[in-house]
Amino acid sequence: MIGVTIADENVRTAELVQIQTIINHLPIFADYDTDRLDRVSRTVFDLMDQDDGLDALFGLIRDALPERLFETAYALACDVAAADGRVSEVEGRMLIEVREELMIDRLHAAAIERGARARYQVL
Repeated sequence: MIGVTIADENVRTAELVQIQTIINHLPIFADYDTDRLDRVSRTVFDLMDQDDGLDALFGLIRDALPERLFETAYALACDVAAADGRVSEVEGRMLIEVREELMIDRLHAAAIERGARARYQVL
């Protein structure tokens, strides 16, 4: 989620609020120590400054999550990207990277993306 937020180098309040809301309300984070969020954020920022940082980030994600949660991770990344009402070109490319790295089926990814788009529509 943090990687998608900082992908376009423009961290928006809506995206940060969405991350906090996800962590505070979804069952997947029921036992998550919210104090870890600062450490995780710093790690992601540091990795994104390195030449092979994105590869290292995806390696950490794959190591930390069981495969059955890869679609969940992708869905949450899509929700964060859509939280401000638009997905920038850079965020879209980052989501493609996430989808490919986590081996999310294209049809499943399309459904996940459409769900995120529907949830964050405005009048």
